[in-house]
Amino acid sequence: MDLANLGASLLARMIRDGEINSAELIEACIARIDAREAEVGAWTHLDRDFARKQAQDRDTLHAAGLPCGPLHGLPVGVKDVFDTEDFPTECGTALLSGRQPREDATAVRLLREAGAVIMGKTVTTELAMGASGKTRNPHNSEHSPGGSSSGSAAAVATGMVPLALGTQTAGSVVRPAAYCGVVGFKPTYGAISRHGVLADSAFFDTVGAFGRSIEDVALIGDVLMRYDPADPAMRPAAASHLQDIAAATPPIEPRFALVKTAAWPQAEQATQEAFGELAEFLGDQCTEVALPDLFDRVWDLHQTIVDADLARNFATLYDAGPNGLSERLLTRIERGRQVTAVDYNRALEWRDIFNGSLDDVFGEHDAILTPATTGEAPSGLESTGDPVFNTLWTFCGVPAISLPLLEGPSGLPLGVQLVGPRGDDARLLRTARWLAEQVANAA
Repeated sequence: MDLANLGASLLARMIRDGEINSAELIEACIARIDAREAEVGAWTHLDRDFARKQAQDRDTLHAAGLPCGPLHGLPVGVKDVFDTEDFPTECGTALLSGRQPREDATAVRLLREAGAVIMGKTVTTELAMGASGKTRNPHNSEHSPGGSSSGSAAAVATGMVPLALGTQTAGSVVRPAAYCGVVGFKPTYGAISRHGVLADSAFFDTVGAFGRSIEDVALIGDVLMRYDPADPAMRPAAASHLQDIAAATPPIEPRFALVKTAAWPQAEQATQEAFGELAEFLGDQCTEVALPDLFDRVWDLHQTIVDADLARNFATLYDAGPNGLSERLLTRIERGRQVTAVDYNRALEWRDIFNGSLDDVFGEHDAILTPATTGEAPSGLESTGDPVFNTLWTFCGVPAISLPLLEGPSGLPLGVQLVGPRGDDARLLRTARWLAEQVANAA
């Protein structure tokens, strides 16, 4: 049995029950990294001996009968935009080469407290917004893995780690998860602390996670969804109970709203056909719902806000000399410098307007069903793909998940995106598990 092929939830149970130890799991993951890293390029900082030492410490605690956390002994990859006190955090740019934080980001600290082994830092695109990194799609190295959380998605897809952290400001969790064929979970905005995480746009930046199953992302979600007053987007809340609710049987069969949005014409023909077949499979439980025309503005509104935020957050790097920044990022920063305060604040006002309309949809449906991407991962590494099917949900701050349920015409993964109401992440995961089981049983 190759432990690198197993999911996080099963591995956690095996460690807890003494069937395996963390050191064995780490060696299996290191072996997988050694076998695939040259081809995939998922890591930017990796210390095998440090991972082994962490695993030995976890095993010593377990052998002593001391209390162990829910992620005890599990290796986790961390996108290189999270501060880590024992790894550099360079955010995908040479301008921050050698940057060494003094303390962990809150999310990393929570991982350690839960017993996780921090395997290393995974590749991100430039400042989680600009030029692509070195990572390649693990299913076909001539194709993009998506971005900006490219290394995290690829590391989970190849079995280098069972879990990894990412971030999303437009589509940076859902899209790479879809391209790499893993589960990618972007929770409700403000559900997970961003303290110690690179800031692209404060109104949209969201910490997410990658795993091999819905159960896996629920496991890490329960660890991370803890109130942190250091993040102004967070509010005190009761425990999430993602695992318990996601594992439960829905009281009634879920109802789905197939929402195409104005981006639908940009979906490839195979994607459109696949979602038509999925809707037909669901029958009366799936109804096509058209959003009001006012939603057609969301992509321009999102760009206005994010570009202005990039101009503010990266002003020091830009002023130090633009030569170190990609043309892609320079364009966005320079465009953001032209955004007026009036346009910026008016754009922000649309979030409540959009959410009011989405509440009407969720009043009749458990989840929105929509593509995660326009199609399969694009060829080449210049582009990480188009987030056009993710931007609306990020703008509104609602939870979303990508499920690897479909396959494109070239044999590459095609993700199914489900979207739920704000703050109802657990029900979204329960609905996602129900859908995944229905599709699996019909296969």
